[in-house]
This record gives sequence, C-alpha cells and structure tokens, in this order.
Amino acid sequence: MRALSGLSLWITILGTTNAFQFMQGWKLPTYDPNAKAAEERFGDKKLVVLTGASSGLGRKAAQALLLSGEYHVVGAVRDMDKMEAVMEVDGFDTDNFTPMYCEMNSFDSVRKFCDQLDEFRLGKPIDRLLCNAGVYQPSLPYPKWSVDNHEQTMQINFLSHFLMISRLLPALRDAPNARVIMVGSVTGNDNTVGGGGVYPIADLHELEGFAQGFTNPISMIDGYDFIGAKAYKDSKLCLMMMANYLHTKYHKLTGISFSSMYPGCIAESPLFREKRAWFRQYFPVFMKFITGGFVGEHEAGQRLFQTAHDPRCAKSGVYWGWNGGPREGRGKRALEQNGQISGGGGAGGGWDSIFENDQSAKVLDVDRATLLFHYATKITGAEWPELKAVTSPCPTLNVVGAVTKGMVRREELKRVKHSQAKEEKKKKSLRRKLVLGVDRVVTFALKNTVGRVAKLLGKRVLGEIPETAKQGSFHETQTPTEIKVETVDSVLEQLDRNQALLNEQIEEAQPSVVFNDAEDEKLFEQIYVKTSVENQNATSTSSLTPSA
Repeated sequence: MRALSGLSLWITILGTTNAFQFMQGWKLPTYDPNAKAAEERFGDKKLVVLTGASSGLGRKAAQALLLSGEYHVVGAVRDMDKMEAVMEVDGFDTDNFTPMYCEMNSFDSVRKFCDQLDEFRLGKPIDRLLCNAGVYQPSLPYPKWSVDNHEQTMQINFLSHFLMISRLLPALRDAPNARVIMVGSVTGNDNTVGGGGVYPIADLHELEGFAQGFTNPISMIDGYDFIGAKAYKDSKLCLMMMANYLHTKYHKLTGISFSSMYPGCIAESPLFREKRAWFRQYFPVFMKFITGGFVGEHEAGQRLFQTAHDPRCAKSGVYWGWNGGPREGRGKRALEQNGQISGGGGAGGGWDSIFENDQSAKVLDVDRATLLFHYATKITGAEWPELKAVTSPCPTLNVVGAVTKGMVRREELKRVKHSQAKEEKKKKSLRRKLVLGVDRVVTFALKNTVGRVAKLLGKRVLGEIPETAKQGSFHETQTPTEIKVETVDSVLEQLDRNQALLNEQIEEAQPSVVFNDAEDEKLFEQIYVKTSVENQNATSTSSLTPSA
C-alpha cells in the first residue's frame, strides 16, 4: 500500500505544472559521503554567510540570527581577534557561529574565503548571503589603494562582494528559496533628500573609470577626481543596481532572490570612524533630537535580520525600507524615546512597517547596469556559472537530450562560417578532421548494425509499412485555375455590350405591355357597361311595382 501511495504521489506531481518547479532541484539519488557529517555539523539549520559580522549592523544582525535558533552563521571578518571578543561579550552560540578570515580589500583573500567556505559546508547549500561589510571615508583628501591597486572604498563595498556572489552562486542555487541581500543606502538613491539633496550626488556617468581598468591613478568609477563621500555613495549605487541586474539575469532561472535594503542612518555606527572627532560627537545628537532620523544599531540589525528571515522578504528585485521618516518623530517625541524612533529618508519604524521602497532612475538604469556587470566582471576576474534552465520533467526528454547532445556538437563542427569579405580557404584543424572522420565511421557503423536491427524488429513487430504511408494522400492534385485579369478597356466594352442587349430586351417587351394595357381597359369598359345596365333595369322594375 505504501508503494502504491508513493507511486500515486509521483503521478500526481508529474501531472501538474508544479512538476517543473519540483524537477528543477531534483537529482538522481547518489551517495554523498559528507551527508552525515553535514547533518551533524548543521542539523536542520539554514546556512547564512554574513560579511562584516564583527561590528555595527553586521554584529547585531548576527546576534538576531543566532537568537532565532534557525541559522548557522558564517561571519566573514578581517579581524579574527576582535570577532572572538565580540562572540564572548555578546554571548554568541559558538556551535552555530563560525568566524572566517576575509579581507575585502583583497580579491585573493575573497577567493580563499570562498574556497574555505566550500570545504567547511560539506556540500550543504547556502541559504542566505548578506553583503554588509563596508567602509566610509568622506574626509580623505586622496584615495587609498587596495592590495589589487583599486580604490579602497569601491573594492571593499562593491567589487569584492561582486566577486563573492559569483563564486558562491552555485551553492546558493542548490538551496530552496535562497536570498542575496545587499545593504544599500539612501545616499545611493537620488530620489530622496539624503541621496539627491546633499552634494556630492551618486552618479556613475558612463563608467569611464571602470572602462579604463580602475587602477591607480584612476580612483573614481566615473573617471573624475577623487571625492571620498562620492566614492561611498557610488559604491552603494552599484550594489543596488547590481541587485536589480542579478534579479533580472538569474532569479527566474535559479530561484535565488536578489534584493537590497536601507537599514536607516546608524549615527553611532563604526562606519563613521573615519570622520572627524567633532562630527562623531555631535552627529548622533543631531540625528536623534533634531531630525528624528536616528536608528540604533540594535534596530538596524533587526531590520537586516528581517530581510533574511521574514517570508515577505523572499520577493526578488526589491529595495526594502521601513515606513516612517522625520515627519513621524521630531522634537518632544524624539526626546521622550531617546531619539530611537522612525528613521529619516525611508529608515522607518518597526517589523510591521517594512515596505517596498521606491528606486531612482539611476538605480533602475538597465543599460548602465549591464555595463557595470561587464566591467566589474573584467576587473575582478569573476566567473559566472552557466544558467540552469528549468526543463520538462519528462524522463524521455531528458534521455533524448543527453543522447543528442554529442550529435549536436558534432554537427555544429561541420558548419562553415560565412562573411561578406573574401577570405582565403582555411584549412581544417586537426580536431575538426578527427571529429568529421569519427562521425563518418560511427554513422556508417550505426547504420549497418543498430539501424538494420531496428528496421528488422520494426517489420516483425509492426509489419510492413502501409502503402498509404509510402505514397501519401490519394487526393488528386488539382491544377490551380488561372485567373485572367482583364484590362479597363475590355471591361468598358463588356459593359457597353450588356447595355445594348438590355435595350433590345426592353424594346421587344414594349408592344406586349401596350397590348396588355389595351385589353385590360377594354375588359374594364365591358364590366362597367354591364353593371350600369343591370342597375338601370333594377331601378325601373322597382318603380312599376305597386305599393302595399
């Protein structure tokens, strides 16, 4: 009975449109030597990779993820000693938190981190990738250069995350409902006061800096002089644009959700460690009690956790924000709540106030996003995996596809590319000659062995081929009738002939019409006279009769 019920379930699944989604991640049963070890290490918890987990927003988000009891968090950090201290102070569950060294200032370090992570996860898919690490150096009068000779802010905030996503995409693709979340900023979205009303404005122009390789002395993506604040804003704009681009390119074919979010202005964040002392002292006070746009690290961490955990945030291609703003918390209310209220510029309120925020035209620029993807791939040396299309769950189609794949490859090698320009006849490569030779031998062998056997079996099982199948339809083929197109003169002549014939017919009919009218008139007169005579006789008779 169990076998029958299982078979019924399979038939039901394969008989619905859900079969495509089911078969997308289905694989033939195989023996995985690491399966038991992976289960012992992770249990049923989801695997999360979080960059910048040792401080600020990342630290609080890691704490929230661990407290939920549903995740194993891998923290990518550049200071392992600091991370261990944070784990002890915050009471991290060390069984479910694994720190790993990753210097975002170096592409080589990012690659090594990804390799180490692949070994550590024992084949377990990655369920969440939170691109949080960042640096903000607005007061720098000159650029700092990374290990790879690129401007530091852009590499740490965007390029290294770009490379990391490309390396971890296969592991994300294997997870059901995986998410990649990029921490954006209101400063990268110029349809807000924070992004469009404060100079410098985030603007990539035509990406001239990236087009030239983005190495020293080129320090800005647009190719102009270095401005520390603009470098940060440009990097956040790049992250938000890339979230949209990867959503368009990969979401439907992989099921991975790509989105960005703005947690609010964390005025006391270590992100401002590069700012001057007076700014670090008074900026939090200004944000708390004047604008009401302050968001504490704890609340911001809860928001990043929400985008990773909340089922609503599984939606792809979204820029998440939280309802609220300066209008909801100034003056007295800010003082009463110690400034920790709804943040400005879309920072918003609590868990239930999350919403899909508007994105500027720059963030939604598909053409520039395509260029950005192309240049960033070239700069980082990223290798993006081939797309995994969702195919029919029909087993026969899969078998036929596997069998014909080699044949298609061989046939393509036989094709010759043509061009308008005259070219000398190229000699066939040794590989092409070998392929064509092998193809002839294999084709001849199959035709005279497997082909003949199949033909014989077909006759034995199905019988002779019917004559109708050989000769086709018995319907007679009719020659299409030629339609003669007459000239204007011939048409006019035909009309004249028709008119003359009509006149003749009218003239022939006229006497009979006249005759018929004369006969009718004569008949009428006879009837009228007869009736008059009868009336007169009746009158005279009545006058001679005596009265009673």
